[in-house]
Amino acid sequence: MNPPASVRNVSDTAHWVALYRALESERPDAHFHDAHARRLAGTRGEQIHATLPRPMRNAAWSVVARTVVMDRMIQAEISAGVTLVVNLAAGLDTRPYRLPLPPNLVWVEVDQGPLLAEKAALLESAEPHCTLERIPLDLSQEAPVRELLQRLGQRAEKVLVITEGLVMYLRPEEVATLARTMAGVPTIQGWVTDVISPGLLRMIEKDWGHALRAGSASMHFAPPEGVAWFESRGWRVAECQSTFVAARALRRLPRFLRLLSYLPGSGGFDPNRPWSGICLLRPILRGDHAGPDGGAQ
Repeated sequence: MNPPASVRNVSDTAHWVALYRALESERPDAHFHDAHARRLAGTRGEQIHATLPRPMRNAAWSVVARTVVMDRMIQAEISAGVTLVVNLAAGLDTRPYRLPLPPNLVWVEVDQGPLLAEKAALLESAEPHCTLERIPLDLSQEAPVRELLQRLGQRAEKVLVITEGLVMYLRPEEVATLARTMAGVPTIQGWVTDVISPGLLRMIEKDWGHALRAGSASMHFAPPEGVAWFESRGWRVAECQSTFVAARALRRLPRFLRLLSYLPGSGGFDPNRPWSGICLLRPILRGDHAGPDGGAQ
């Protein structure tokens, strides 16, 4: 197959990620069980996976680690009082169905209309564990996104926003606008996101850049200062865990990476090396000059 044809648009990557969740769920030692992932991935997910360069085909460990760490962060935030979760670029995520969520929780999925419609049809017979709403919206449109976040912020006293696999596809100025918009909504008290380094962006561009560009799904956001980038945009880092370190703890690293994981500083942030992290961010209150209380591990 011709690799550039593997991704038609950025929404296609949701099928690929769903396939990785399905593969993990089917393992006897699975760290999570997603009963819907295989159906959601469909033949499209398998086709994309088949056309990926070898480094990308072997990247299931990063999706598993990201999923597990985000699951833990999200559940901890809900236990601490979050009553409304907003999942921006929700894709084919199934957390409302697979996590043990309280029935009074409201979970809002926001993404492109066709993808949400496809997802709703595939999950028509499934029952979420909480109140689930889906809102079709083009997240590249600044004013509608701002209006939506402000409106949702009025519905609860404590809101958590998730941007899993989103910000790296945005340009830095777009991430900055999103960060400042969310920081301006008083009830948004937590933001769970993943971040990549310039070194990882260069590696992805080398291995798969032509395919992503062909599908208008290029990656852009990889701040050289790492998670510290968010501090001047209204957010402090409450927790940030290296995806590499998390995958090692979960015993999901491929053999050659397991050997590298024992090198000193292998999981630390270096802008020139491949690195990704999963972060929980808190809004910096006016007059709050404290720095991050958690760093990349």
